[in-house]
Amino acid sequence: MENPSMINGSDGFQFQKLKEVMKKPSMEVPTPPMINGSDAFHPQKPNNISSEKCNIIVNHNFSNGLHSWHANCCDAFLSVKDASPKSCKNHVVVTNRTQNWQGLEQDISHKVSPGLTYTVCARVGVSGSKLQGGAKVIATLKLEYKHSGTKYINVARTTVSKGNWEHLEGTFMLSDKPDRVVFYLEGPNPGVNILVESVLVFTHDKISSCLYTDDGNIIDNPDFEDGVNNWTGRGCKIAIHDSMGDGKILPKSGKYFASTSERIQSWNGIQQDISGKLQRKLAYEVTAFVRIFGNNVTSSTVRATLWVQTRDSREHYIGIANVQATDSDWVQLQGKFLLNGQQSKVVVYLEGPPPSTDILVDGFMLKHAEKTPPSPPPVIENPDYGVNIITNSNLSDGTNGWFPLGNCGLSVVTGSPHMLPPAARDTLGPHEPLSGRCIHTTNRTQTWMGPAQIITDKVKLFVTYQISAWVKLGPGGSGPQNINVALGVDSQWVNGGQVEINDSSQWHEICGSFRIEKQPGRVMVYVQGPAAGVSFKLAGLQIFAVNRQARFRHLGNLTDKLRKQDVILKFPTPDSSGVHPTMLIVKQTQNSFPIGSCISRTNIDNEDFVAFFVKNFNWAVFGNELKWYWTESQKGNLNYQDADDLLKLCDDNNISARGHCIFWDVDYTVQDWVKNLNKTDLAAAVQNRLTSLLNRYKGKFKHYDVNNEMLHGSFYPNRLGQDIRADMFKTANQLDPSATLFVNDYHVEDGCDTRSTPERYMSLITDLQRQGAPVGGIGIQGHIDSPVGPIVCSALDKMGTLGLPIWFTELDVSSVNEHIRADDLEVMFREAYAHPAVEGIMIWGFWELFMSRDNSHLVNAEGDINEAGNRLLELKKEWLTHSHGHVNDQGEFKFRGFPGTYEVIVVADSKKTVKKFVVEKGDVPLVVPINP
Repeated sequence: MENPSMINGSDGFQFQKLKEVMKKPSMEVPTPPMINGSDAFHPQKPNNISSEKCNIIVNHNFSNGLHSWHANCCDAFLSVKDASPKSCKNHVVVTNRTQNWQGLEQDISHKVSPGLTYTVCARVGVSGSKLQGGAKVIATLKLEYKHSGTKYINVARTTVSKGNWEHLEGTFMLSDKPDRVVFYLEGPNPGVNILVESVLVFTHDKISSCLYTDDGNIIDNPDFEDGVNNWTGRGCKIAIHDSMGDGKILPKSGKYFASTSERIQSWNGIQQDISGKLQRKLAYEVTAFVRIFGNNVTSSTVRATLWVQTRDSREHYIGIANVQATDSDWVQLQGKFLLNGQQSKVVVYLEGPPPSTDILVDGFMLKHAEKTPPSPPPVIENPDYGVNIITNSNLSDGTNGWFPLGNCGLSVVTGSPHMLPPAARDTLGPHEPLSGRCIHTTNRTQTWMGPAQIITDKVKLFVTYQISAWVKLGPGGSGPQNINVALGVDSQWVNGGQVEINDSSQWHEICGSFRIEKQPGRVMVYVQGPAAGVSFKLAGLQIFAVNRQARFRHLGNLTDKLRKQDVILKFPTPDSSGVHPTMLIVKQTQNSFPIGSCISRTNIDNEDFVAFFVKNFNWAVFGNELKWYWTESQKGNLNYQDADDLLKLCDDNNISARGHCIFWDVDYTVQDWVKNLNKTDLAAAVQNRLTSLLNRYKGKFKHYDVNNEMLHGSFYPNRLGQDIRADMFKTANQLDPSATLFVNDYHVEDGCDTRSTPERYMSLITDLQRQGAPVGGIGIQGHIDSPVGPIVCSALDKMGTLGLPIWFTELDVSSVNEHIRADDLEVMFREAYAHPAVEGIMIWGFWELFMSRDNSHLVNAEGDINEAGNRLLELKKEWLTHSHGHVNDQGEFKFRGFPGTYEVIVVADSKKTVKKFVVEKGDVPLVVPINP
C-alpha cells in the first residue's frame, strides 16, 4: 500500500511515488547538449581515477601509451586530444581492420577468478570513411582451454554513431578457470575504426574506488564552476549565479550556485543524466544544499528524484530524499537509493515546489553510500520493570508533583475506580488497589491544557514504557471528545494513547506506549484533548517499563498449546521373525502457518532479494502493483504487466498471494481522473474496475482487501452513497467466489488512534455484514511503534469475538537500534502466533530502501541480514518441530508438532529410509501411516 508520507502509520513505499505515477505524463528525458564536441556523460573525471585499487586492466586510460595492449591482426595508435570525435583525453584508434573480430585486446588470465562477478565499463567511439550510420562495438572474452578448445563470451555491446562517444557496460562471471582469458573490443564492419578512451574491469565489492572521483562524487560539475555544463533544465530553464536577491543570496560554499526559472509544473527542475554511472544492487547517497526563491512562497518541499528507464523500456521514478526548503537559508537535502536491475537510462533531478517558484541548488553530491555499522545492543541498567515513574500517582499528597499546563485549575476529588485499567492489569498482574482519588482539570481555555509532570530523569533510553490511566469528562461534558496522554520530548510531540468519550457518565481506559531513543533535554507528560471549556478527570496514571521476556515465556506456553498437533506415526506390526526396534528422526522442513512479505516489481530484478524472499516466506502481497492508481493511472490505459510479473514469481515458487487492494477509500489515493467523474460515470468505473481485475485474476489471489482503510476515508460512500461499500464486497464475491474478502485498516491494535479502535472496526464490519457483504477476514495492518503485548492482545481478543480470521497484513516496526527493532518484531510475531484468531502474518517488506518507514528493514541495502532479520529467522526456526526416538510395541511413534511439511528418517537393521508427510491442524490426534 503506497503512502509516501506515511500519515498516521498508513502503508507505503517511499520509492514508488504516488503523485508521479498518477500525474506525470510519459516523457522523453532531454539529452544534455554536446559539450566541446563530446557528449555530456563522462564515466569518470580523467585525472582522478584510483584504478590501481581494483581495476584489473593495466594502463586502462592509455596514459602509458599502448603498454599491455595489443592490436589483434590490425593496427593501433595513440591519438591526441584534438582528434575527432573530441575526447576529454588521449584515446586509442584501432585501424586497418579487415575482419569484424579484429580489435584491441589485453590478457587478463591471472587477474580473474571463478565465481566472482566482474563489471566492464568502457568508453568507445567509431570513425572512418566506410562508416555509415551507427556501428556496434562489442566487449568479448576469449576463454582458451588446453584440452577443450576455445570459448567466446560477449560481455557487452553498444551502438555508436560517428562523432559521439558511448558507454559500454556489462558483467560476467566465470564458472571455471580457463588456461587463458583475453579481453578484447571488436564488432564494427571491416574498414571502420574503433576508438577507445578508457577500459575498466572490476569486481563489485570494490566498485566505489573504480568509478568515482577522489571525493567519491559521480556528479559532473557538482559545484557549477564550469557553468551549466552537464546540467539541463527538466521542463524549465537553468542558470548559474554568484549571488541573487540584490546580493542577499550567496553560495553555500564555493563561488557559484544554480537556479531554475520558468517552472510551470511541480516536477520541473534541474537534472543531470547519470546513465551508465550507477551499479545495480549498490546503495547510493545524495546530498545537496537547496533553497527556494520567488512567487511569494516562503517554504516548500524540495525533492531529489531518479527517473529510470530499464532495458525493456519500462519507466519508473525513485524518490531519493525530500526536505522542507525556505527562501531564507540553505538546507541540506539528503537520502539514499538503490537500483535493483540493469538500466538503460538514469536521470537525477530536483523537483517539488509549486510552479513559478525557483529551486536553488549548491554542492550536489552522489556517491556510494557507506555501510552503516551494526547497532550494538543498548546497555540498559536497572530498568525497574513494572515500577510507576509518575510522582504522587495516587494523589495522597494533593497535587504535589503535578502542575497545570497552561492557565487551568487542578484539584483532587474522589469517586474514581479502585482497580487498575485492564491493559495495565494484564501486564502487571495482581496489584494494589488505586486510591479512588483523581485530578479534576477545570477552567481550560485551550485543548492542550491539563495536568502535567516532568519525567526527564526517570525515563531510560531504549526502554519501552506502557501508559495506563482512567479518564472521564467533567460534569456537563458531552462528546465526542478526545482525551490524550501526550509526551513533550524536547520540541517533539509523542502520542501516548487516546480515547474518544461521548458523555460524562462513565470512566474510560486510556492506554498506549512510547520509547525514547535519543537523549532528551526535557520530557514532559501531560493529559490534554477536550475542547476548550470542557473539564475532565484523570485517575491512576501509570507509566512503567515493560518486561518483554517475561511475556515471551507466557506466550511460548500458549503457542505450544494452540499451534501444535498430536501426531502418531503408525508403522506396520513386526512379524514373528522379529524386527529390531526402529530408530526415528523426525524433522520439520516447513511450517505451514502463513508468514509473508510485501514485494514490488523492481525488487524482483534483484536476485539476492528474490533468493531471501522465496527461502523465507510462503505468502506475498504486492506493494502498489495491484492498486487501481497503478493499473489504470490514466483512464482506459490498463497496466497489469507488473502484477503479472510478480504473480509469476509467486506461482513459480508455490507462494500464495493476497490481492491488495481493489479500492482505497482515502481521498488522496484516488486518481484525478476518477475524482473528476460524475456520479453515474464513477459508478460505471467502479464496476469496470471490479470486472477487469477479478476476471483477469480469478482464482489467482486467495485474499482481496476490497476497500482499503474505510475507517480513515470515505471517498466512495461520499460520492456514491453508503451502500457502495457492501456492494463492492458482493460484486467481488460474485466475480471470484474462491477469494476471501477482507477489510483492512491501521492503528487498530495500539490504542493511539480514536478513528480505528477495535470497537469502531467491529462496528464497521457488522454494519457491512448486515447489508449482506460477505466479509471473510479482518486485516490489521500493524504499522506499530513500541508495541506492548497485552495492549495488542486486548485488541485481538475484542476483534476475535467476531469469529472471523485475523491477519496482520502490513506489519512493520521501527527503531534506530536493530536490537530494539528485533525485540519489537518478536513482540508482534509472538503475540500473533499465540492468539487463536490470528491466521497469518504479512510483513510490509524487509529490504532497506524499499520500506515504508525508516529504520524498519530486516536486510540492509546491499544484502546483509541485520539483527531484526536474524530474529525473524530464529523465530521461524523455533517454530519447526524436531523429534527422535524409537517405535513402541504397538508400532507407533508419538510427538506434538507444528502443522507443516515433515520428513522422517527411519533406521532399521542398518537400513536408512526417508519418508515425507504433512501435518494439518485438527482436533484429534493425526495418524500418519509410514511404510518403510
